Amino acid sequence: MKPIRLLAALCMSAAFAFTLAPGAAHAADTGTLQVATDATFPPMEFTENGARTGFDVDLMNALAKTMGKQVQWTDIDFKGLIPGLIARRFDVAISAIYITPERAQVVDFTQPYYAGGLVALVKSDSPIKTLADLNGKKVSVQVGTKSVNFLHDHYPQVQRVEVEKNQEMFDLVGIGRTDAAVTGKPAAYQLARTRPGFRVLDEQLTTEQYGIAVRKDEPQLRDALNSALEKIKADGTYAALVKKWFSSK
Repeated sequence: MKPIRLLAALCMSAAFAFTLAPGAAHAADTGTLQVATDATFPPMEFTENGARTGFDVDLMNALAKTMGKQVQWTDIDFKGLIPGLIARRFDVAISAIYITPERAQVVDFTQPYYAGGLVALVKSDSPIKTLADLNGKKVSVQVGTKSVNFLHDHYPQVQRVEVEKNQEMFDLVGIGRTDAAVTGKPAAYQLARTRPGFRVLDEQLTTEQYGIAVRKDEPQLRDALNSALEKIKADGTYAALVKKWFSSK
């Protein structure tokens, strides 16, 4: 069974196991949103001077403020976001999560809030110039992300090196243990801007949309988040956040 199918099966099982108890409050009706993220993916979410920050963090805080709610954050590895959401460990997951058909089978997503995609990051002096040059090379990817199955399906000659954290991928490229890292566009460009010696290949592997994940039994929360997203786009808050985090691209 492919990993993504196994994830879907496990998540469906969890969904039945953790059905909302009669009379239990829906997240949309409470004053606090329990939100999970993997804060290791700058500029989307990361920690700086001990504080959680990034585009997704600012966006979620702005949405919650518009909804009249407080945010209580939970930090978790990316691969645990969907299972943890279904298991009712938190109400919302926002962590540069691509909206995919497989994930949409087990959770609901808000409207897309930002466009991204998979890109390849290499050292500045790497002989790799095009995506075709990845074949036969060692490429680091983060466990639980789309990069794993995408390379398996579309670049079978790539030698995947799977790691737990985004930073580990970059470090392996930096020390020459892998020839490239395949990751989300925002994180790759952020690293190339802030750490000398790296560049991003011009051609993207994919174009994706990021969405905020909620449980399928919380349509009210999904709709409330969509409404708040429309409001912050209308009042200029969203544009200000995009400028803050991505204007140098």
